[in-house]
Amino acid sequence: MTLRERVEQALDTIRPYLETDGGDVSIEEITEDNVVKLKLLGACASCSMSIMTFKAGLEQAIKKAVPEIVSVEAINITAMDDPNATTPGL
Repeated sequence: MTLRERVEQALDTIRPYLETDGGDVSIEEITEDNVVKLKLLGACASCSMSIMTFKAGLEQAIKKAVPEIVSVEAINITAMDDPNATTPGL
């Protein structure tokens, strides 16, 4: 199984939770030095909780399942104080 497939498999464990709130995530790139770059999609892209979702969910799941990944970055995280941020279910 490739590195990308293993990262996708890790993300698949989190996807049902993201989809519940109308969101998803995609792998934009895995660099040569094993940095995963993710893009938050749908409601996740503008959610005020996206930083927490990213750190507590996505990053942890990937690093646990694929220990050779050294870093996980989101290319489009919404800051919690962004006036355009939304909260799921509201």
